[in-house]
Amino acid sequence: MSTPVLVAVAHGSRNPAAQANIRALLDAVRAARPGLDVREAYIELASPLLPEVLADVPGEVAVVPLLLGNGYHIAHDVAGAAAFHRPGAGVAPALGPDDLLVDALADRLAEAEYCPVCPPPTNPVVLAVAGSSDPRSHADADAVAAVLAARLGREVVAAYNSSTTPSVVETVAALRAAGHHRVSAATYLLSPGRFATEIKACGADLVSDPLGVHPALVELVLRRYDAARASSRSLQRSTVAG
Repeated sequence: MSTPVLVAVAHGSRNPAAQANIRALLDAVRAARPGLDVREAYIELASPLLPEVLADVPGEVAVVPLLLGNGYHIAHDVAGAAAFHRPGAGVAPALGPDDLLVDALADRLAEAEYCPVCPPPTNPVVLAVAGSSDPRSHADADAVAAVLAARLGREVVAAYNSSTTPSVVETVAALRAAGHHRVSAATYLLSPGRFATEIKACGADLVSDPLGVHPALVELVLRRYDAARASSRSLQRSTVAG
């Protein structure tokens, strides 16, 4: 069988820096697995859109959402488009929750909090999530917050920039009202853009950068691709056997 094309689909943004980050991430994926055909796609607000890519790419495909939580976009926009344009194609779940994402989050937070003459930080951390009204996304964010808390040995509270509560700004304020003099925020976003800019202004003492291009994220994308490819071929064998 031929090697399926990796179709990586991000949400999309009008901010050119967000698309530049996705392209840099996919370049790192290509470098990590030479010869793999990797295509860029978006759900909205940027091009090329996922249906266009699925219609144009020849041969087998395996779709990897560059989304941090499961929910409506995965179930409808990604899986729905794949089912319509490429029935039987493998579609990976969201990137999170996963320990590799926590690796990247912890590294970005350590970069933001770096102080060579300070003791290790013990203050609480707000996991600043983009936001979704889908309970599946909330559960994923809570799971990531729990693993990050265990990794850091600190309190980590998930909060949202939009679409639901508690908000990042309100959560930072509530932690201060509870007596915490310092609060950090771990930005749980892939790319720069409007949400990242708003999270930077949330009132925390230190705010980490978006995950960007990180070795753990590159490894995670390839793991999701391999799983989606295996799922597609297993379905093909079952169809032939039936």
